[in-house]
Amino acid sequence: MKIIIALLLTIVISGFAQDFRQMGSNYYAYPTPTAKYTKAPAGYKPFYLSHYGRHGSRFHQPADHYHFLYSTLAKADSAGKLTDLGKSLLERAKYLDEYAAPRAGDLTQLGVAQHQGIAKRMVKNFPEIFKNDAYIEAYASTSVRCVVSMAAFLEELRAQKPKLDIHQESGKYLMSFINPLDFGKIIGESNTPAWQKENEKMYSHVNPARMMHAIFNDSTYVQKNIDAGDLLSKIYEIGNSLQGSPEIKFSFDDLWTEDDLFARWRAQNAWWYSVLGNNPFGKKEGLENARPLLKNVLEVADKVIEADTTKAKTGKQPVATLRFGHDTMVFPFAVLLQMENGTRNTGVEIAEMEGLHKVWRDYEICPMAANVQFVFYKSSKKGSPILVKVMLNETEQKLPVTCDSTMVKNCPAAPYYRWDDFREFYSKIANKN
Repeated sequence: MKIIIALLLTIVISGFAQDFRQMGSNYYAYPTPTAKYTKAPAGYKPFYLSHYGRHGSRFHQPADHYHFLYSTLAKADSAGKLTDLGKSLLERAKYLDEYAAPRAGDLTQLGVAQHQGIAKRMVKNFPEIFKNDAYIEAYASTSVRCVVSMAAFLEELRAQKPKLDIHQESGKYLMSFINPLDFGKIIGESNTPAWQKENEKMYSHVNPARMMHAIFNDSTYVQKNIDAGDLLSKIYEIGNSLQGSPEIKFSFDDLWTEDDLFARWRAQNAWWYSVLGNNPFGKKEGLENARPLLKNVLEVADKVIEADTTKAKTGKQPVATLRFGHDTMVFPFAVLLQMENGTRNTGVEIAEMEGLHKVWRDYEICPMAANVQFVFYKSSKKGSPILVKVMLNETEQKLPVTCDSTMVKNCPAAPYYRWDDFREFYSKIANKN
């Protein structure tokens, strides 16, 4: 049954997703990248890397969702109101209530492996940066799953390069650029009357009746005792989180039709856009969450470049700055950067929510362990400009940064950009000029 559903989902979402797991929105487990890298301009080699990464796959949270699912089904079963599929779901819910609920929000072992894989590829792709006892700075959100993600990443770096000099830290003061704003406030600011109308349109395509009929054998019982929309949403979120825990040997795939899952994902995708995207129906408070991070990336890079250029003795300068945080930063950060690859433009402003999924897809931007990497290049040729390229989830991106060919000889081609042009463009965004 799981194989059939997977095939159906692959067919129905052809052109939007190649894997039905992508309908899991930001629960999509980080895919191993396959993209090839563009050769750097002649004479250029990487010398510094700046990074922001989301924690890896985690258990769903809060624990109350697991408890709710199990207690709702157990109550219905006691009343004799579950179908065979409902009874099967009850068994799975009971297991999750015992195994997953105590781990709600915690990093999974797959989440650990995701960061180890990213670190290993980083060293392989940019060996010029990670040489000998090179100094690295790493900072994590105070969330335990972010600290463990950082630990997994650094563990792999040390496994690859044992002599690396690594400074690692997590603290409240770091949250000023790792995740500065309260997400609840952001949601509240985004929930405008204009957005509510659009949200209702998206959820008008989400019909929980079929799933309720598949789980319960009495429609009157459902009408009197079950909030069908809420139950479907909890099944959606818990079920999608399971792809991050391969040790759990079951899924919720048999509860969905391809149309149901696609409709629910489209609504979820639009919600993320409304809260953390360039949403014309809200106040765009979510974007403010990422401006301090963009400013930090620019300022730290400037210091590293200045020290490298002047050879000034200003203490240890990092060859890599690694930051570990959350999806609530990756989404708006990607929007501010306005990257293009796969998703048409991460910073796109669109008022037609029905077609949003064609140009802005949450699973492309922020799967579990999502990351943005800025790789800086220099040439041994005197007077050559510093270049930088940006990767989203280890895939090179095109940026809206321009080089004035009437003023600059030999403007680089994407994905490489002159640091001076890059800094000028994004400094205005970071400072909201």
